[in-house]
Amino acid sequence: MTNNPKDIIKIAQEVLEIEAHEILHASENISSSFVNAVNLIIDCSGRVVLSGMGKSGHIARKIASTLASTGTPAFFMHPGEASHGDLGMITKNDIVIIFSNSGQSSEVSSIIPNIKRIGAKIISICSNSNSDLAIQSDIHISSDVKKEACPLGLAPTASSTVSLALGDALAICTLSLRGFTADDFAESHPGGSLGKNLLTKIKDIMRIDNLIPKVTPQSSLKDAIVIITEKKVGFTAVIDEKNKPIGILTDGDLRRALIANKTISSSVNECMTKNPIVLKSSQLAVDAVNIMEKSKVNSFLVVNEKNELVGIVNLQDLLKGKVI
Repeated sequence: MTNNPKDIIKIAQEVLEIEAHEILHASENISSSFVNAVNLIIDCSGRVVLSGMGKSGHIARKIASTLASTGTPAFFMHPGEASHGDLGMITKNDIVIIFSNSGQSSEVSSIIPNIKRIGAKIISICSNSNSDLAIQSDIHISSDVKKEACPLGLAPTASSTVSLALGDALAICTLSLRGFTADDFAESHPGGSLGKNLLTKIKDIMRIDNLIPKVTPQSSLKDAIVIITEKKVGFTAVIDEKNKPIGILTDGDLRRALIANKTISSSVNECMTKNPIVLKSSQLAVDAVNIMEKSKVNSFLVVNEKNELVGIVNLQDLLKGKVI
């Protein structure tokens, strides 16, 4: 075969199609064993220990990291090192999740009796339901595939992808049932950009004081245009006598007003958008991103607990604050 770009693209597409098909097949075969595994993890009073050899070991490490970062104490144990002392890390209150393609790895098979003697529960994720590992496990989840993406049928490809997906599914089900939140995630990632972004609140990035454009409903469109131009944010808040927002006037509102034959002497009340989306200053900044994506707006008014206008936030502020 030559290095023809079309041939390369075709092979890549075939690999992705095979692996996607096998993941879909696995999703259709989620059964009570998977449910039992999730419940076992939820009820675990100890830690979740992940293990596996070779490529299965890489998958186990990844799932251990995912579980640990989403509220489930977990760590990886190399099966080869386990028989040389690392089994001492396991207690009877722990759960051991073992990944394996064949379920017959000698390194894994050799530590199963010791794990059972300790009293820890074993969950296995492997393709061979008749293997020693599957039979000796308290719960077995099948990662069997009909076809590997490897044309030789030798290298674990689709099977390893399915194992990874099943591990992720276990972690996310556990996360959901625990009620794990973005705040919880941020607490376990204080040094990373994800954690910093999730910890950022609206009050940390909003524009305040003289940077807030605001007019009254009785103000003229001319006055509003002056304020919008001066503050350079593309909109102005409309407030009542108690500094509480009752509307917002955007560049879009101004264009629509002119199309409707309004003049610069017309009142803001005639042209503003009433009941605008309002955020609390104590909310997480990521909330603004989520609302922005759903409502297709990019500017928000910010209020305090008394519903008084205390700031504004727009897309540029979120970008500057590295929230998005």
